[in-house]
Amino acid sequence: MCRSVCLLAFIVLVCPAAEGLDNGLALKPTMGWLHWERFMCNTDCDKDPNNCISERLYMQMADVMVKEGWKEAGYEYVCIDDCWPSHQRDAQGRLQADPKRFPGGIKKLADYVHSKGLKLGIYADVGKNTCAGYPGSLGYYETDAQTFADWDVDLLKFDGCYMDWKLLGEGYMNMSKALNKTGRSILYSCEWPLYEWPYKQPDYKAIRETCNHWRNFADVYDSWSSIKSILDWTATHQDIIVPSAGPGGWNDPDMLVIGNFGLSHDQQESQMALWAIMAAPLLVSNDMRDICPRSRCCCRTHTSSPSARIRWASKDNALLRWTVSKRSAALEGFSSERLLAGRSVSPQCNVTQILPQYKELGVQTPHTQLVVSVNPSGTTLLTVTPTSSDSAGLYKLHWQETPVKRRHSTIL
Repeated sequence: MCRSVCLLAFIVLVCPAAEGLDNGLALKPTMGWLHWERFMCNTDCDKDPNNCISERLYMQMADVMVKEGWKEAGYEYVCIDDCWPSHQRDAQGRLQADPKRFPGGIKKLADYVHSKGLKLGIYADVGKNTCAGYPGSLGYYETDAQTFADWDVDLLKFDGCYMDWKLLGEGYMNMSKALNKTGRSILYSCEWPLYEWPYKQPDYKAIRETCNHWRNFADVYDSWSSIKSILDWTATHQDIIVPSAGPGGWNDPDMLVIGNFGLSHDQQESQMALWAIMAAPLLVSNDMRDICPRSRCCCRTHTSSPSARIRWASKDNALLRWTVSKRSAALEGFSSERLLAGRSVSPQCNVTQILPQYKELGVQTPHTQLVVSVNPSGTTLLTVTPTSSDSAGLYKLHWQETPVKRRHSTIL
């Protein structure tokens, strides 16, 4: 059986990101757990007490994150998404948690999460309602910001439903100012560009000055087609969105859906590699209480680089991407069913395979050829580090279209 390999050769330049939101947060991409994709807006605690949106769910996730090593791996935020509040504000105009599902209130939940050495995230909306129809923050930005600060919340995910798109920027900036005014460090996760793209190209300079990370494209779902649609959009818009990313502000391609039902293990590893190498926030949305060991291990394999710049190139359903920092590069080969063969122009580089299994591939020179196998819809993730202090040649690597014959075998 003969499989072709794509030819890709390009140069990556490292350039500084624009000035970001100066709140001292998100100097590295955020890592944590977010309920939405897996648990959605399940509020029926009578019929489904183990999976409904309630304080019990978040306490259990916090317990698992500590007990099973998620916290040690860098996952530190336990994040509430939509459907947590009561449908009515209190007599002082403040948001309040649903009293049946959160009998202790958000402050008690925050105290519990903090007692585990973790941080609590919460959800609100820039418009008059949240996407699920709960009270939005329009007209209450300072009130809600202070409420979250009083509850000792550490992260705010701020959605963009039920808002005139022409007022999105003003709304997001006003909430950013309101959060800073509280004096509490609250990481600010925006969806400003997601809701503005249908009408015009967003102002990423303003977004970076306002938010710590920002969603650009549609919600992720537990399917390979959803993952691919996000990758396609990112590749198409890379020249616009990449320059804005860096310490303090990151492009957010949405949640990791690893450990759920819709992706094969190869596809889960592809999502993990793609999200990590683009220095995206890593917010998993799964049931940490019931996840298979391979998926758990996959989530803990990340090589996020705070100074990363990415370039994408594609040909014949294959995708190669580079992330380059001052001293190393990461290469990801992602394809339908093929082998990748390449040579480095740098005098000598040390190559390590991160996914699908960790493997030291040793020192490579311009005279050695490196061949790696990529499973259908799978990934091989490599890091490339120069062995000398002169790394100028690292940014030029050639991948050649070389027919590679493999014996086809079937096991019955």
